[in-house]
Amino acid sequence: MELDEKKNKSGGQKNGEINEEINEEIITIPGESGPLTEEQQAIIEKYDKESSTRTLGRSAAAKLFYWACIAVSLYHFVTSFIGTPVVLQHRSLHVAMMLGLGFIMYPFGRKSSRQKVAWFDWLLIIISFLIPLYVWGDYNGIIERAGRPNTNDLIAATALVLLVLELSRRVTGWTLPLLSVIFIIYGLYGRSLPGMFSHRGYTWLQLSNHFFANTEGIYGTSVSVAASYIFLFILFGAVMGKSGMGSFFNDIAMALAGHTKGGPAKVSVIASGLLGSINGSAVANVVTTGAFTIPLMKRTGYSKEFAGAVEASASVGGQLLPPVMGAAAFIMAENLGVRYSVIIVHAAIPALLYYLGILIQVQLRASKLGLVGLPKSQLPKPLGVLKDKGHLILPLAFLVYMLFFSGTTVLYSAVLAIVATIIISCLKKATRMSGKDVLDAFAEGARATVSVAVACACVGIIIGVSSKTGFGLSMANAIIAMGSQSLLFTLVFSMITCMILGMGLPSIPAYIITATIAAPALAKLGIPAIAAHMFAFYFAMFANLTPPVALASFAAAGLSGGDPMRTGFASVKLAIAGFIVPYMFIYSPQLLLINTSLAEGLRVSLGACIGVLMIGAAVEGYLLTRLNVPLRALSFAGALCLISSEFYTDIVGLLILIGTLLFQYFLSKKQKAAS
Repeated sequence: MELDEKKNKSGGQKNGEINEEINEEIITIPGESGPLTEEQQAIIEKYDKESSTRTLGRSAAAKLFYWACIAVSLYHFVTSFIGTPVVLQHRSLHVAMMLGLGFIMYPFGRKSSRQKVAWFDWLLIIISFLIPLYVWGDYNGIIERAGRPNTNDLIAATALVLLVLELSRRVTGWTLPLLSVIFIIYGLYGRSLPGMFSHRGYTWLQLSNHFFANTEGIYGTSVSVAASYIFLFILFGAVMGKSGMGSFFNDIAMALAGHTKGGPAKVSVIASGLLGSINGSAVANVVTTGAFTIPLMKRTGYSKEFAGAVEASASVGGQLLPPVMGAAAFIMAENLGVRYSVIIVHAAIPALLYYLGILIQVQLRASKLGLVGLPKSQLPKPLGVLKDKGHLILPLAFLVYMLFFSGTTVLYSAVLAIVATIIISCLKKATRMSGKDVLDAFAEGARATVSVAVACACVGIIIGVSSKTGFGLSMANAIIAMGSQSLLFTLVFSMITCMILGMGLPSIPAYIITATIAAPALAKLGIPAIAAHMFAFYFAMFANLTPPVALASFAAAGLSGGDPMRTGFASVKLAIAGFIVPYMFIYSPQLLLINTSLAEGLRVSLGACIGVLMIGAAVEGYLLTRLNVPLRALSFAGALCLISSEFYTDIVGLLILIGTLLFQYFLSKKQKAAS
C-alpha cells in the first residue's frame, strides 16, 4: 500500500487537477432504493450469498411472490398492532412463511435456473406450510406430549430441521448449516467425548423434539425476535428507503463534509454509517454507497485499497450505530431482558468512538498525503438539502421519542413509525410515496427479512444443542481456564473465539453464537452482562472486515479494483479503534453509561476520545507532521494507558499526548525555518 500512497502523493493532489476529473455538475449520490447496476449486482452476489436470488421477470410465479411478500408483511404489521397468536403457533407460521418465500427466492445451486421455480421447490414450500398446519391443528397435544413425542411429532420435527438446514445452505452458504450439523452430531454422540465437553448423550427423537416443540430450539428467542422486532424494523427501513431517506443521507453528508480535507472519504464514512444503521447489511451498503464514493476517493488521491477500506469499515460499523442499529441488537435486548432503548443508550458512546477513529485516520491520511476536498461549487448546499428532504428526519425523531419517552412497546413504536414515515413523505412532492411505492416497500420488507429469519432459525439448532447439553457453560469454563483467571487473557481468548466463529457467518448468527459462548465466560469474571454481550457483538461484526474471510472488505475491493487481502488489512487498520473500544468499555463501564454520573461519564469519554486520536496517529504515522517509529510506539502506549478509567493512567496518557504535540510543534517550526 505504501507504493500506492507514494504514487498518489505525487499526482492528482491539486484543486485544478481534481476539478478536471470531476464533473462540474452538483454532485449527489444515488439513493439506496434505486435499481442496482449489473456490476453492483454481480459484486453483491459474489461476496454476499444472501443476495444471489432468482429473477422471475414478469411470470406468474413473480406475481405470486410479490403478493405473497405483501401478505406476509401485512400479517406481521397487523399482528404487531392487535396481538399475535400463541407462541408456538405464531413462530411456526413465521418460519413457514420465510421458508416459503425463501424456496422461491433462492435456487438449489449455481447451475439451477434463475428464471423459474423448480418443481421440488414447490414441494418443499408445501411441506413447509404443513408443519404449522400440524402445530395449529394439534397444539394442545404437542404441548401435553412435551418430552414424550409421538411419530407425527418426530416426522414434523425432522422435516423442519431438514428444511431449515437446506434453505440456510442456499441463503448463507455452507458454514452455518455445517456448524449446525456438527452441533447435532455433538448432541447425539457427545457422551463419547472426554473431559468437560462430555454429556449424557441424546437420541434424535429427544433432540428433534427439543428443536420443534419448545422455545429453546428453532422456535426460540432468535426466531421470536425475527418475527417481531427485526421484521418490523426491516420493513421500516424499506419504507424509509422508498421515501428517499437514502439519497437524503448521502446528499447531506456531501454538503457537510465534501469540501473538507479528504472530503470524499468523510462523506463515505458519514453516509455509510447512517445508511448502515437502517439497512443492517454491510455488504449491500458497501456496494450501493461505495459505487459512488470509492471512485471519488480514488480520484482525489486515496489508494485503491484505502478507498475500499474506508467504505467497508464505515458500512460494518452501521450495525453498531443507534438509533436503529443492526438486527442483532434486538436479539441482545431479548437475551438480556431489557428494553431496546436501554441497548441504544449503552451502545451510543462506543459507536461514536468507532466512527471518530475512522474519521481521525481519514483526516490524518489526507494531511499526510496533501489531499484536498471538493470545490464547494460542485456540492449541494446544506440548507438546500434540508429544504428539499429535511422533513425525512422526522420519522427517525418520532421513533426515538416513542422508544424513550412514550412508554409504549418497541413493536407499537415501530408500527407507528412506519405509518408516520408514509404520512411525512407526503409533505413534499419529491418524496411523496404512491400506493405502489407503499406496496413495493411492504414486498421488499418481507423479501429482505428472509435471509435474517432463516439464519435465526438455523442458529436455533445450535442454541438448542447448547442448552440441552450445557455446551455454552463448558465452553465458557474452557475460555476462563485458557485465560488462567486473568481478565485480559480471557478477553483476548474471547475475542479470538468471536472472530473465528464469525468468519463466513452473517452478523446475526455470528453474534448469537459468540454471545452464547463468550459472554458467560466474561460474566463469570464479574463483567456486567451488557458489557459482555456488547464485547461479543463488536467482534462478531468485525469478522466482516478481518482476513482471510472479510466479505465487506472483499466487496469494496471489487468496486475499487484493489487487492482484496490488502483491502482487508487496510480495513482492519482503519477499524483499529473499534478493536480497542471493546476493551475500553470492559475496563471502563462508564463508556456504556453503566452506574455512572454525568461528570464521570464525560471524563471517561473525553479520555477515550484522546485515546482514539493517539491510536489514529500511531497507525497513520502522522499528527502535526510525520511521526517516526519511536513516537508512533509512544503514542500507541499512551492510547493503551487510556483504556482504563483510572485517573493516574489517564494523566500518563494525556502527558504523552502533550509531549508528542510539543515535540511535533517545535519540529515543524524547525523544518519550516530550514526550508
